[in-house]
Amino acid sequence: MNSPHNPLDADTLRRLQEDVIDSYDEELELEVDDRILDGPAGLSDEARESRRVYFRELFRLQGELVKGGAIKRITQRLNPRVCRVAALPAPNDREKTQWYFQRFVSHLPAAGEIVLFDRSWYNRAGVERVMGFCSDEDLEEFFRSVPEFEKMLVRSGIRVIKYWFSISDEEQSARFLARINDPLKQWKLSPMDLESRRRWEDYTRAKEVMLERTHIPEAPWWVVQAVDKKRARLNCMHHLLAQFDYHEVEHQPVHLPPRERHEDYIRNPVPADMFVPDIY
Repeated sequence: MNSPHNPLDADTLRRLQEDVIDSYDEELELEVDDRILDGPAGLSDEARESRRVYFRELFRLQGELVKGGAIKRITQRLNPRVCRVAALPAPNDREKTQWYFQRFVSHLPAAGEIVLFDRSWYNRAGVERVMGFCSDEDLEEFFRSVPEFEKMLVRSGIRVIKYWFSISDEEQSARFLARINDPLKQWKLSPMDLESRRRWEDYTRAKEVMLERTHIPEAPWWVVQAVDKKRARLNCMHHLLAQFDYHEVEHQPVHLPPRERHEDYIRNPVPADMFVPDIY
């Protein structure tokens, strides 16, 4: 909605409309299999073709991942028994007394598994640092420890791949405005998110120090240009696949067995008052 107290210029309105369409596309990604829909009315031929290309590449790359976001797009079609997301909340009082990396260790993958950390140990170098949730001594100890921690993981056979999705100041502002003006997305904005907008420069400086001090050959950082969300997802998925040698997995044919039937079995009727009314 466009309040007279919060006027939006034409470019911002266009961006909000694009964000709404992108939201539709996110829902379609969960529902559409291999069909490419034309999209909402009003799209230009160029936008319609770009959308077709996006879905075609998305499904192709997801197919490659199945052989072997952006987190949702990577995990969407993978077996949850071998690929999972670890999104740890803020540490509780007990966890605050533990070795900093301790609560992450139990989520690390076994052989043949993939774990995507939505909130990783790098929270310490970002939000904890900027918001004052850790001391300068804690931060310095983190920077001393994290390269050694990641080297240990790599020596044990775990591949550590780190992505930073980079957006501009203007893009972050536009995304926040899109959420503020969309009642269905306002829940995504926490007080911490709003404060992070105010402290954009502090977060940027923290990011620069983090990349400089934790970019190691064994576990380098990869920066994804993410102003265009769709291109960012595809580029990240393509790059992730390129980090591994993989091959076609042979699957045994699946045959549906015949259902056993017994003459003495009678299916009991469900009481009428237990049914949800057929409104639609």
